[in-house]
Amino acid sequence: MKKVFGLLLGVFLLTGCDDGDLVLESFNFNNAPIQKCSDKTLLFKTSGEELLLLDIPASNFPNEVTPVDEPRIVTISGTNKVLYRKYSGNVSNTSICSVIPPASPSVASEWTASGGGTIQIVTTEKTTIDPVTNEPVLTGYNHQIKFINIQFVSADNTFVFEEYLFGTYTTNL
Repeated sequence: MKKVFGLLLGVFLLTGCDDGDLVLESFNFNNAPIQKCSDKTLLFKTSGEELLLLDIPASNFPNEVTPVDEPRIVTISGTNKVLYRKYSGNVSNTSICSVIPPASPSVASEWTASGGGTIQIVTTEKTTIDPVTNEPVLTGYNHQIKFINIQFVSADNTFVFEEYLFGTYTTNL
């Protein structure tokens, strides 16, 4: 009986399900702050070897509050891009914002958002309390950015976020 069990176990192990090199891609930048290149319109988050980049015109962030339940909608297209990259080493804002990209770290893999998805932007006022008058003072605007139904595509893989909160980008007065 032991020989039969051993034979069946051996056959099972040799013919077990193999999913190949399928990798479910996902990312988590929840604790990473949104950064901006000073001379470009790029907004991005980094986390170790990963980068999530949003390249849309600054005109999508006007300093005016959006009405309740009426976010500003930006469609993913040629001029509005979302990009996810995995690098060969830790990536920093100097690597992203430099005019001539550094040789290291190099891009190990890249996913671009395909058309059809949208970016929702909800703008609210940013205020502080004046210490003298104890009244709120407008200091800027908070722009909450959320990706809706964005499909990321690479040469050999695809993944979709039905809803992903990119974060809040602040513009000061």
